[in-house]
Amino acid sequence: MKKEKSSAAWIMQWAGRHKSLYAVSVVLAVLNVLFKLIPFFIIGDVINKLLNGEKNFSVYLIEIAMIAASFVIAEIFHSISTAFSHKATFSVLGQIRKETCDKLSRVPLGYVKDTSSGTLKNIIVERIDSIETTLAHILPEFTSNIIPPIVVLVYLFIIDCRMALLSLVTVVLGFCSTFGMFIGYEENFKNAVEKTKALNNAAVEYINGIEVIKVFGKADSSYEKFTKAAKEGAEAYIGWMRKCCIYHSISLVLTPYTLLTVLPFGAMFILNGSLSVANFVMCIILALSIVGPLIAVMSYTDDLGKIGTVVGEVAGILTQKELDRPEKSKKKPYDYSIRLKDICFGYHDEEVLHNINMCMDSGSVNAIVGPSGSGKSTIAKLIASLWDTDSGSIEIGGVNIRDLSLEEYNKSVAYVAQDNYLFNETVRENIRQGNLNATDKEVEQAARLSGCYDFIMSLENGFDTVAGGAGGHLSGGERQRISIARAMLKNAPIVILDEATAYTDPENEAVIQSSVAKLVAGKTLIVIAHRLSTITDADKIFVIDDGRVCEQGTHKELLEDNGLYKQMWQAHISVKDNGGDINA
Repeated sequence: MKKEKSSAAWIMQWAGRHKSLYAVSVVLAVLNVLFKLIPFFIIGDVINKLLNGEKNFSVYLIEIAMIAASFVIAEIFHSISTAFSHKATFSVLGQIRKETCDKLSRVPLGYVKDTSSGTLKNIIVERIDSIETTLAHILPEFTSNIIPPIVVLVYLFIIDCRMALLSLVTVVLGFCSTFGMFIGYEENFKNAVEKTKALNNAAVEYINGIEVIKVFGKADSSYEKFTKAAKEGAEAYIGWMRKCCIYHSISLVLTPYTLLTVLPFGAMFILNGSLSVANFVMCIILALSIVGPLIAVMSYTDDLGKIGTVVGEVAGILTQKELDRPEKSKKKPYDYSIRLKDICFGYHDEEVLHNINMCMDSGSVNAIVGPSGSGKSTIAKLIASLWDTDSGSIEIGGVNIRDLSLEEYNKSVAYVAQDNYLFNETVRENIRQGNLNATDKEVEQAARLSGCYDFIMSLENGFDTVAGGAGGHLSGGERQRISIARAMLKNAPIVILDEATAYTDPENEAVIQSSVAKLVAGKTLIVIAHRLSTITDADKIFVIDDGRVCEQGTHKELLEDNGLYKQMWQAHISVKDNGGDINA
């Protein structure tokens, strides 16, 4: 089995895209810390000169100037280092987000459908954004703050090994207390992440369903669900912080007090003559200089602790199995006929399609009908390459679709589902999504041929009317008609209408069906039908029941077979005769 990539490996991979910028940032960060340490050495020298009776004030002025210059130079290095690291980091974060979104376009639709929009939004926005601290700060600053204390410790060991060890006592105890915060860290952090996801999902659900909530008087119960998720999210963090605050407080108190051990023992060493006053003073100052960088290192322990979970979530998307397609097509279809051979497919562990075999001639009109939940839409989605089959094959013009590039295949298929998504753009731009190079005249012509020109012109701003988020400013039927116009503008040789007129009234549906018939002339058309009267002229009708093709043929042939189709047709006719309609 392929070994799973570690969080550190992902971080290094992402940072490696701008390694030169990060390398410069680390070098400058190291220089920043070193220049901040220089004043401690200078102060030690000043104290020694005072002890030795130096009275020349100009000497001390030079020392003071050197201290000031060191701090100014350190800040300059820090500013430049931070600028370099952030420039690289924001570029990397943008690339990660782009890769993540690109990945979602290549993975099976099932993964996207199974993952809530709130979760994906949380990962792509908040989680990726939280990597900024690691890339922009930890990489340069964590590294730079470790090196100088090591240098100081080496110098302390040269002066006096005992004093060097004594200066580390409170630091070690402080670090041990810090590690106490990591007790149950993974469990606590995962719990906080899950509660945050639940809150995001509840918020998205509440906002998206606000219309239904108000209509059916569910405001109280729905808001209660949201507030419950918010309360649980807050408690997850507050409870976690309560567990950590004692360890954190002890760490903050102990770590800076290096003098707690250095002063009494140093004084004792002076009294017994094993340590000079000058060296004692230098040890005091150097012991103080260790604390700053080490506290800076400790401040990143929380970010280091959670980086595994954060990177794991992002990597969870980037490592998802993609649709099995080559970058370039291996063969070229000789036409646009469609053939399904022994197709089996299931969601998760439940198989819903069993040994499906279907043949559709190029340029023919094909209808797929059957009871609700029989697998009609699943077949359409497999042909549209929104999922990969578990077994069997789908061929277009004699070529297995797994031998065609996803980009090329997508250009060959126009797919319109019953749940149509419109962008928060104008109606004109939503239709133009079918062909980004189309002129305004071509967009309007597609609308005319699709039977939606008149209703578009009746909108407040005509084609320049903004559809709203997910097309929320339009009715379901209007969204469907615009989606059909968008598909027609694409001018793809294969057109799939997956109950695309489900929300359309019979009068408008007849107009759309007539328009579609003209627009798809010479194309391979697949219609998932819910009104049997609209597909009586289809070249071939496939009847699906419980994930199997139980009948196929023309409308006339199927009526003669006295099978499921005839029962559905009789039910359809009886309802129409009574002035109603039925979804078959």
